[in-house]
Amino acid sequence: MAESDDHLPAEAERYVMPSHYVESDSLEVQEFATAALRDLSLDATKRDKAIRLFEAVRDDIRYDPYCFALDEDSYRASRIAGAEAAFCVPKAILLAACLRAVGIPAALGFADVRNHLNTPKLQELMGTDLFIYHGYVQLWLDGEPYKVTPAFNMELCERFGVKPLVFDGYHDALFHEFDELDHRHMEYVNDRGLYFDAPMDEFLVAFKETYPKLEEFNRVRISRDANGYDSGFAKEGAS
Repeated sequence: MAESDDHLPAEAERYVMPSHYVESDSLEVQEFATAALRDLSLDATKRDKAIRLFEAVRDDIRYDPYCFALDEDSYRASRIAGAEAAFCVPKAILLAACLRAVGIPAALGFADVRNHLNTPKLQELMGTDLFIYHGYVQLWLDGEPYKVTPAFNMELCERFGVKPLVFDGYHDALFHEFDELDHRHMEYVNDRGLYFDAPMDEFLVAFKETYPKLEEFNRVRISRDANGYDSGFAKEGAS
């Protein structure tokens, strides 16, 4: 599926290869990407493909902040491709894998963001409105870098009055600072940089230390979800 890119900058060269979590060579990722691109014409550009893959990960896997797996293997792209719901980190991993699968260099990025519109339920479980290790993707098109997050599906944005995350192929698509009513929404407070592969060991340790109540909530949920998807990602709503 991958195409060559004569305009690839040196900094992006390593981000076209598969990795342990960003399994761009796995059958599951290849199938997800193929399904997402099935309606594109044969002369579709990489920009066209990047937009379509972004939309597929954004909308085909519903965003749910309670869908939090506690084991590292659940964050492999081959597992995420079959999930019905996930939060920002697995969705970013899957998007990076799909982009690499079609020859578009894609790095994983992580940032700490403050959600000024956090729901009371999630705020109580987290004990804060700061989301550490928010996952995003930096991809390169014609040598130019773009940062995107496929986290919030369109239906969720409409439900909560949040401005949709739209990638047009020429501008970044990150969380908006304000919602549709001009209330403060997302604030990026710390960028942790770009990664070739997901740092799941340090991520899970930091999560458990920062959100002990949310970790216990997920531990109990996963133990009760005997009939759910085996990656540990739940199928609950995001309210």
